[in-house]
Parts: sequence; structure tokens; C-alpha cells
Amino acid sequence: MSARSAWRALAITLVAFALASLVDTWVYRNIQNPRVYEVDWGRMLRVMGSLYAWLPLALGIWLAETADGGRRTAARRRFWLLFGTPVLGGIVAEVMKLLLRRERPAVLDGLYSWRAFGGPESWSNAGLALPSSHAMVAFAGAAMLARLYPRARWVGYTLAAGCAVTRVLARAHFVSDVVLAAGLGWLVAWGVARKWPPRVEGV
Repeated sequence: MSARSAWRALAITLVAFALASLVDTWVYRNIQNPRVYEVDWGRMLRVMGSLYAWLPLALGIWLAETADGGRRTAARRRFWLLFGTPVLGGIVAEVMKLLLRRERPAVLDGLYSWRAFGGPESWSNAGLALPSSHAMVAFAGAAMLARLYPRARWVGYTLAAGCAVTRVLARAHFVSDVVLAAGLGWLVAWGVARKWPPRVEGV
């Protein structure tokens, strides 16, 4: 969990964001599924980007690890890490939306548009899209899950990636919105784990 790994992750995120920006308009206009949230798998993947998924998961892990007189302090820390990290990811995403101010792709049919400062909507994030809150919550949670339970990391990351894909398919976000959110979500989990180191399963 060295600072070097965080800088490397940030560099990769920015490069990936730049590359994704090259295909944003094309993907918006050619790859879509407006009914993605009308099917079970689509709704399930979207929920990974909300606290409706991470709160019961964290609570279930806490209850399971204390059921047989397990170490309550460690279990409590895992609960707060697995629940608090997605919460923090969501907060960071909403603050960044207010700072970056890029609007959703439908505003100009796949072209970029930014909301100016000033006016009644200056401090409202409604209609802002960069970065994607759903994707950032999902990847922050998945990254922390990977730190707590390394053997389950591909489950978390696969679901988080699926959440990000549905946001693009639904035309709610550009590809670059979710790419930036994924990298920043990982960095949020890195920062939380550096401040409050988790105890890895089996160690």
C-alpha cells in the first residue's frame, strides 16, 4: 500500500480516461440498451453502485464473523471498512461532479456540455455525470472487498464493472465517466485501507 502504487493507479486512471474520451460519442450513439434496467441482471448490477448492496453485505459479514464468538473488534472494523468505503466513494463522486460540472450525454446527444457556475443550479448535482456515482461506489466497495477477502476480488470487480457497463448502456454516462469513477473508487479504497489497515482473511 505504498504511495507509489497510488500514484501509478492515478496515472493509469488519467490515461484510461483520456483514451475513453476518444470513443465517448461513438459509444453513446452506437452501443446502447435503454431497457437494461427492465431485466433482472441489469437491476442487480445497478444496485452494486448503491448502499442497498453494500450495507447488507457488510452487515452479513459482521454477523457471520461474530456468530461463533469471533473477534468482535476485527469484525466491527471489517463492517465499517466495507460499508464506509462505498459511502466515502459516493461523497467524493458528488463533490467532483460539482467541481467538474460535465453534464449527462443526452443533453447534447453525445457531445460534451458543461454547466456554468452561477444561477439557481450552481450547487445542484442533478444532471451532472462526471464521474459516475454508481460506478465509483461500486468500485470503492469492490476494491475494499478485495483487500478484506482477496479470494473474492474477482467477484467484486466483475460486479462493479457490470454496474459501470449498465450505466453506459442506459445512456446515463459516457464511457469516460465510468472509467474515471473506477480508478478513483480504487484510490478511495486505497486511502481508507492506508489509514485503517484491514486484517486480511486468513492472516
